[in-house]
Amino acid sequence: MLKYFATFEVFFEENLSKLFLHFKSYSLTPDIYLIDWIFTLYSKSLPLDLACRVWDVFCRDGEEFLFRTGLGILRLYEDILLQMDFIHIAQFLTKLPEDITSEKLFNCIAAIQMQNSTKKWTQVFASVMKDIKEGDKNNSPALKS
Repeated sequence: MLKYFATFEVFFEENLSKLFLHFKSYSLTPDIYLIDWIFTLYSKSLPLDLACRVWDVFCRDGEEFLFRTGLGILRLYEDILLQMDFIHIAQFLTKLPEDITSEKLFNCIAAIQMQNSTKKWTQVFASVMKDIKEGDKNNSPALKS
């Protein structure tokens, strides 16, 4: 999951730089909220009708859409989240407001660009995977001896 979090953060910083810096200032990392969203396919944090729509698009578009949805949620609530501290952000993101409308959420999801410079999600993820594997080789006890 760390590889997915690292890739998510690339697009988080690219799309929502102000909120990204706010989260960084509180050391609020994606594992605090994103793991719950992804593992439950948003069924725990979104109203069921919205979660079902997310599932439909996920089945059609693949895993990238789950992360795009996460960024869409952050974009939707960016102004509110910028006013909160660590505890309130974590609580808010655990259970999102029930009055969230599909139109607003899906407009925010559509506004998210899943391209960093000239790289798309899959290319950024592959790059993160390569960097981590090379780091593993460099930190391998077998290679140090």
